[in-house]
Amino acid sequence: MQLTSQDIDAVCDLVLDLCGVCLDESKAYLIESRLDEVVKRTDCESYAALVRKARRTSDLQLKQEIVDAITTQETLFFRDNSPFEALRNKAFPELFDAKEKTPFPKRIRIWSAACSTGQEPYSIAMTLFDLIPDIDSWDIQILATDISDSAIAKASRGRYAEHEVVRGLPANQLNRYFVREGSEWQVSDHIRSLVHFRRFNLHDSFLALGQFDVIFCRNVAIYFTPEAQEQLFLRIADAMTPHSYLFVGSSESLNRLGDNFQPQHHCRSVFYQPNSTRPASV
Repeated sequence: MQLTSQDIDAVCDLVLDLCGVCLDESKAYLIESRLDEVVKRTDCESYAALVRKARRTSDLQLKQEIVDAITTQETLFFRDNSPFEALRNKAFPELFDAKEKTPFPKRIRIWSAACSTGQEPYSIAMTLFDLIPDIDSWDIQILATDISDSAIAKASRGRYAEHEVVRGLPANQLNRYFVREGSEWQVSDHIRSLVHFRRFNLHDSFLALGQFDVIFCRNVAIYFTPEAQEQLFLRIADAMTPHSYLFVGSSESLNRLGDNFQPQHHCRSVFYQPNSTRPASV
């Protein structure tokens, strides 16, 4: 089906309204490849007709199907690796030391925002298991969120095909933290027990989420407008504890936010800590 400029404009406006993702004409290939089957299944004569149907209907499932199709991204375990090396060798050891001076020295809260199909939060959980011998005595919670219902459903199952686990996952961790079930691999129960999955839109209020010691928000803000990106990271700063750590995508930088974050460099990775003297967000 031919994708017209009218189709692109209509889809971009709808996606922006539904989930805050900012698309433009350069993403025409993505719109066509992701929504072609949805257009056919709904018997729409064009992509613009699909948008009109989605806006008119009270069918939330159709709107969610469009969001799922557009936003579900490919990911893998220990993606880019260097942030996890920095987490293992720098952030977590420093965090553990800082926690010893608090009333709850074994209480850790982590947020994997835009977690897709779960590889990122499970990678964080495996890193914790590698570092903490007596982890069963700790109070650790990893919140993993995504706007896609289908991504959250797969992440919650914790079941992955062979090609999904061989990419980025060392053999020793595969054998230690996964169980083969037929042609697939199941994340072990003790890893899954650390992670709680829920659907969440990053444009919604964070107040009910609480405070976090570590936040991963990687490769999602690049799909927002510059204004929405700035507001996202300022709100994330408000959700961070004083000795917390924020990991963003390798192509993302928070330098434009001035005094709100302090960049840290370790293991060929850049991560950020909140500046205690930063101005309050509005």
